[in-house]
Amino acid sequence: MPGQQTVLLVGGTGRTGRRVLEQLVSRGVAVRAIVRSTRGLPEGITGNPGVALIEASLPSLSDLDLQGHLRGCDAVISCLGHTLSLKGVLGPPRDLVTRAATRLCRAVEALRPASPTKFILMSSVSVHRPGGLDTRRGAFEKALLWMLRGMLPPAQDNQQAADFLQERIGPNHPFVQWAVVRPDTLREGEVSEYAVHEGLVSSLFAPGQTTMANVAHFMCELVTSPKTWATWRGKAPVVVDAAAARAVD
Repeated sequence: MPGQQTVLLVGGTGRTGRRVLEQLVSRGVAVRAIVRSTRGLPEGITGNPGVALIEASLPSLSDLDLQGHLRGCDAVISCLGHTLSLKGVLGPPRDLVTRAATRLCRAVEALRPASPTKFILMSSVSVHRPGGLDTRRGAFEKALLWMLRGMLPPAQDNQQAADFLQERIGPNHPFVQWAVVRPDTLREGEVSEYAVHEGLVSSLFAPGQTTMANVAHFMCELVTSPKTWATWRGKAPVVVDAAAARAVD
């Protein structure tokens, strides 16, 4: 297909990652998916000619292997996250998301692509933007998040991954452009009307909601819509279901 885009997806067997994979395929995007096991993939993905499956854990891949999988990709989507269990939250690797983001971006740098590669990181509204830009978050909420990052490795990991992109990659990198997608409380549901905001629209004590399908839809829009990418690259947009956003307003 002329002009077909290629995306490297990590975390494609997770609850949101599965939806990203399905929606990319439905848009005609070629996908290379690094998965620990093909057993958690959506129906119809295995054997799909538009999907190349790499059955491996990301940490097990050498730098050269990773560069090989990234070569020719227009974008990278990371839906990696910590398993919601005692071992997943408190056990190693505590820097899963940060380490993956760092290795993927460094691999892109090594390839020196002719056009910058998009790096789209799924994160959380617990992640703050630097420079006090999330003005809706008060002092008490900031203090609570600071304590949570100290006690819960996933919260710290998500923040450090976002900080890496914001501070180490920055806005003018020659080979990597990025966006950090911050959904509010995730829930089941189909693609529906949703709103995207530059800053927070709710607090930790009165959270909004976002369907995983809507998060996946927005991340796919970042890949396939030049206008959407131009609006949100180098930013940390918050995705909230329209009904939840109206309730806050």
